[in-house]
Amino acid sequence: MPFPRRVALRSLFALAVTAATGGALGRIAARSPRAADPYAFDEMYAGRRIRGLTGPGGEPVALVDGRPLHLMRCADGGWVSPLDHYESCPTPLAATRAAVDAAGSAPLSRYAAGHGLHSDPTGGNPRGVHA
Repeated sequence: MPFPRRVALRSLFALAVTAATGGALGRIAARSPRAADPYAFDEMYAGRRIRGLTGPGGEPVALVDGRPLHLMRCADGGWVSPLDHYESCPTPLAATRAAVDAAGSAPLSRYAAGHGLHSDPTGGNPRGVHA
């Protein structure tokens, strides 16, 4: 059976996205927090290393065990994450701690950082959902 073109293209796209974002996230993770950085923190919390710093555009970047955690600003000025979005936290550090508490011992998904990363609705079937 020949190698399906869709699988090859999907694999190349995934590799390109990983290479592009992995390098940027690696550079952000390698930077040490500075005193002038309003979102800087670096600590062990509940057995996990959590780091924060100001990323591109002045937005906070949070890392849990080196994996990015998406933070969202609330209308009340607080912060939430996809793991704990029921209660607004006053700072990105508090939101990151709340996410760690919500995750427990489960590892953070490599997709927790972004929007639009969904699983394949066909389940990988080249003939579609109804095949």
